[in-house]
Amino acid sequence: MESISIFEIIKVGIGPSSSHTMGPWRAALFFLDLLRKNSQLNKVAEISTTLFGSLAKTGKGHGTDIAVILGLSNEDFKTIDTDKIGEKIEEIKSKGSISISADHSISFNYDKHILFEYSKSLDYHPNGMRFEAKLIDGSLISQEYFSVGGGFVVKQNTGHVATNPITSKYPCHSQKDLLDNCNRLNLSISELVMLNETAWQTEAETRKQALYIWEEIKNCIFRGINKSGMLPGGLKVRRRAYDLNEKFLKGQKFANVADWIKAIKNGPKDFDTVNKWISVFALAVNEENASFGRIITAPTNGASGVIPAVIMYAHCFTQNFGEDEIVKFILTAGEIGTLYKKGATISAAMGGCQAEIGVSSSMAAGALTEALGGRKEQVCQAAEIAMEHHLGMTCDPIGGLVQIPCIERNSMGAIKAITASNMALESDSSAARLSLDNVIQVMWETALDMKSKYKETSEGGLAKIPVNIAEC
Repeated sequence: MESISIFEIIKVGIGPSSSHTMGPWRAALFFLDLLRKNSQLNKVAEISTTLFGSLAKTGKGHGTDIAVILGLSNEDFKTIDTDKIGEKIEEIKSKGSISISADHSISFNYDKHILFEYSKSLDYHPNGMRFEAKLIDGSLISQEYFSVGGGFVVKQNTGHVATNPITSKYPCHSQKDLLDNCNRLNLSISELVMLNETAWQTEAETRKQALYIWEEIKNCIFRGINKSGMLPGGLKVRRRAYDLNEKFLKGQKFANVADWIKAIKNGPKDFDTVNKWISVFALAVNEENASFGRIITAPTNGASGVIPAVIMYAHCFTQNFGEDEIVKFILTAGEIGTLYKKGATISAAMGGCQAEIGVSSSMAAGALTEALGGRKEQVCQAAEIAMEHHLGMTCDPIGGLVQIPCIERNSMGAIKAITASNMALESDSSAARLSLDNVIQVMWETALDMKSKYKETSEGGLAKIPVNIAEC
């Protein structure tokens, strides 16, 4: 089994969905690259994209169509000005053309070239899509891709998930591997992860990237608490992080994120206040995510608020939580995420919301325990506890939008992570009756048993309750 860098689990992304937005966006870029490598890009007359299964059923709500169009336009979701996305899409639709390279444009008609196959799924994965390029000479080039969660994209027969598949020095594909390697080398979990990350880059570069992730987390939360109004999509969901932040800080304004954090640290630290701030942190991120904002995918976009909320909680409300602890947190969270990626799934279309909020809560619980000085066994116990209480959670977004119940679930996932960490830190982990490996296995079995209508199709659960959705 290949090793996966933690920075493929925790990375810069764009909302609202890692599997339904980032994945199709990357797939479109992969298809252009395929044409480019075959010297066919400038011979293309038109490209049609067919979205199957879950990608079709929640595609418009998740912005899958927008992602494909932007991917075929050679835009990069890591650098695009997110405030200009709507403008770019309208320009392409009105002009009736897409520039697939610097010197070649092709005709584009939304109704003709973006197709939704609601009643059919491709065999390999519910999130399947097919790109078909018609060349000037009339010949066709076709390729299928699958968005398998967390922004990962594969072709059916490649067998690779990681962008750069290698085997690290001390591969860890389970809790047993993790603890065995830590015991053999006398290392903590974060130290072992740091050592394994040298398969991709130096320790200094790993630390720098982890701190870059932290900066992006802070900036994302700060953007979220400074924006008010309604979220896009027609559900008329009002942003709440702005109003709550205004209330708790009595209307104070801050020019930068450092001053804002300082004000929070200098404020009340009673349980009720801290609990409310955790919700603000999570809401701020996921309201950004719902608005095609730039967020940190950890491990998915629908669950992108959990880890930021927990790490910001630790930074603001626990003692001596500085850069070293932040690096430990991110390394450990990422490693736990790889265990779920390899042993189960991080795709809601495969496993329901337990594969998103459940996994992110598990990652955050273990990471917080590590950063606060917990033993490696307690880290695994915290991760197990958090997932144990998310087992069976369905993915049932109303209207296919990553808003209800998704946004609030991030706040719940963060609280559960902190509770799980507290329980593990105060427990004798040798008395634990379940392991992280056990709960990952059960989570996967639960995913296989779950009906498809509860897996990101908006056909069951809360999603089938009649709700008036206005035009976007």
